[in-house]
Amino acid sequence: MLRVAVPNKGSLSDAATQMLKEAGYLQRRDSRELVIADEENGVEFFYLRPRDIAVYVGKGTLDVGITGRDLLLDSEAPAEEVFGLDFARSTFRFAGPAGDFSSVEDLAGKRIATSYSKLVRAYLEKRGVDATVTRLDGAIESSIRLGVADAIADVVETGNTMRAAGLAPFGETLMKSEALLIKRADVQETDAFDILRRRLHGVLIARQYALVDYDIREDLLDAATKLTPGLEAPTVSPLGREGWVAVRSMVKRSETNKVMDNLYDIGARAILVSPIQAARL
Repeated sequence: MLRVAVPNKGSLSDAATQMLKEAGYLQRRDSRELVIADEENGVEFFYLRPRDIAVYVGKGTLDVGITGRDLLLDSEAPAEEVFGLDFARSTFRFAGPAGDFSSVEDLAGKRIATSYSKLVRAYLEKRGVDATVTRLDGAIESSIRLGVADAIADVVETGNTMRAAGLAPFGETLMKSEALLIKRADVQETDAFDILRRRLHGVLIARQYALVDYDIREDLLDAATKLTPGLEAPTVSPLGREGWVAVRSMVKRSETNKVMDNLYDIGARAILVSPIQAARL
């Protein structure tokens, strides 16, 4: 069976579990469950701390896993990114008391608190900045007020927590993170692995696109299909009404209302938008 690591808590957990459910996999119903076997799909799920997942996958204990890019890089584990999963997006920044720092070079000789010590040390080393890096787990923003650090390096989603602590980000972004599907370097290209990869990719497509259906006069079809070209080509079917056709096409969800407006303006009618539950391309 394919052995898959899933985050057991934190911001990654609920979204990862929901995505796997949408992909048709059995998931735990009780947070105390640590292992779930999905016999029908040939997959066994292990619920682990997000920070540990890259290590288990990199060492070959598990085949694949879901974790953040920040956690993967900080682990220095020999696991490989398969593709991004389009959730838990964030940036990784340095921050300090507003006005105290303007660039990374200002950190020379300073104390930096972070939950990602390996990543921060590697970043500073590449830029020739000599600073003391201390690893802390949780409440990084409080470390400056408590006298443990002069600056911090942390994941920023909205920035509200930093601002509430009187901190401001500075310097360039260290990295941009999101949830990833990762695999061990020598994972076997089994049917179960290939299916997992295709199913998760299908969920991404289903979330990004919608189906638009509409009726249009045949003489306006070319103009309409320029607005809705689809991924390959739209589906066009004859209608009972002479001179009219029905069109179905995939459009980006973020553009559906604009597309509907434009279709209506050129003469399309009975314009409907439907969600896509699953996809294979």
